[in-house]
Amino acid sequence: MSAAALVVIDMLNSYEHEDADLLVPSVRTVLPHLTSLIERARRSDIEVIYVNDNFGLWRSHHDELLDTVLSGPYADLVEPVRPDDDALFVVKARHSIFYQTPLEYLLRQHGIDRIVLCGQVTEQCVLYSALDAHIRHFGVTVVEDACAHIHQDLAEAALRMMERNMQARIVSSTAEELF
Repeated sequence: MSAAALVVIDMLNSYEHEDADLLVPSVRTVLPHLTSLIERARRSDIEVIYVNDNFGLWRSHHDELLDTVLSGPYADLVEPVRPDDDALFVVKARHSIFYQTPLEYLLRQHGIDRIVLCGQVTEQCVLYSALDAHIRHFGVTVVEDACAHIHQDLAEAALRMMERNMQARIVSSTAEELF
């Protein structure tokens, strides 16, 4: 039997980085869709896995990351999508959710063979994660209205690449068959 997980990418974010001024408006736009998507997954008993940068703090864990971003100026972008007690959490160091993380092992242990990607940034971390999922033989769905971008034109190209080159399903957060 096929099982899916919702993977929330890099939403625990301080927005203290280059390009944040371009990213924040997109995050504000997708936040209602992302919040609804997470709630839908939780109601449907779909595993929700947060995969997040560690901000270069190799001693960090998810509580420390969450405390850091919730005490910052963009807490309003994090609070609505904060992990609940049932969410799983993986710390990553680079763009892909798979690069030197235990995510593939976690997914296989939970019998998950399809992932639904949301979060940020469409033309970076979402794109690289979709590629790495594809080469690991996971089915990939990208929820386009629940993914924030820095550059809209690059995000649109990235979505086309994921659909065409990686056989990713590109859907809206309101799609009937999402998980």
